[in-house]
Amino acid sequence: MKLAFVFPGQGSHSVGMMNALAAEFPIVRQTFNEASQALGYDLWQVVEQGPEEKLNQTEVTQPAMLTADIATWRVWLASKGPLPQVMAGHSLGEYSALVCAEALDFSDAVKLVADRARFMQEAVPIGQGGIAAILGLDDDAVRKLCEQAAQGDVLDAVNFNSPNQVVIAGAAAAVARAVEQSKAAGAKRAVVLPMSVPAHSRLMHPAALRMAERIKAVNVRSPRVPVIHNVHLRAESDPEAIRNALVRQIESPVRWVELIQKMAADGVDRMIECGPGKVLAGLNKRIVKTFETLPVYDPVTLRETLAALASAT
Repeated sequence: MKLAFVFPGQGSHSVGMMNALAAEFPIVRQTFNEASQALGYDLWQVVEQGPEEKLNQTEVTQPAMLTADIATWRVWLASKGPLPQVMAGHSLGEYSALVCAEALDFSDAVKLVADRARFMQEAVPIGQGGIAAILGLDDDAVRKLCEQAAQGDVLDAVNFNSPNQVVIAGAAAAVARAVEQSKAAGAKRAVVLPMSVPAHSRLMHPAALRMAERIKAVNVRSPRVPVIHNVHLRAESDPEAIRNALVRQIESPVRWVELIQKMAADGVDRMIECGPGKVLAGLNKRIVKTFETLPVYDPVTLRETLAALASAT
């Protein structure tokens, strides 16, 4: 069995998302305590109690999701679960994968993604950018919709999440026009997402420049497990190449469909989504139907996944 671990990013967060796992495994709270010390505020309180508006602020969402992913991974290790042969993460989740592969220290990564979020938000102030999911159109049709709705503003196809599900991002007015025009273009639905930045669009270029300077100071090592990067679908062993991939990722599309197809072509036959929710499990099922993605986000799914892997060996 060739096992892959994938880590979710923004969009999988919710208030109370780690409560069930934390009730059974003290290492969850310990992990959030480490993050809180690095950040200088009580991250667990926001994740446990909200309010939702605060958790949805990208400067909070990004370190919260990273910490939730790492806490779930530590629970998996404590439960003696089998280790993966390859990893990847969706957007922000790529940082989680690199921490779990021991390429980044957790405390460094928490501060790094908090700065990443701040750079992204400062590049496009709240209210000026937008992001939405377009359902039921193929990739080229979404790109054409973006061209038509842009009207001189920036509007890009930014997340290729599954066949017929593409996320667009850019100027708020352009996103609104695309959502309005989507039905006429043949889309089944268009859903505005609760994110405060137009991630992975060209509007993120100033954030990428700042990130390039910031990441120079971070100790990056060769991963112990290969991590496939969103931006070019390769695993990197050179620390400078990893830094470059993380910088480019900010203003480049997330090529999730191709990434999952590559894993399947490389022989992965079982995948675990390590972190809150089961968004990636749903996407992956629509990309490659021949293998299953098992989510691990609470004690029930943990036990179910451990049992499923034990019976498969």
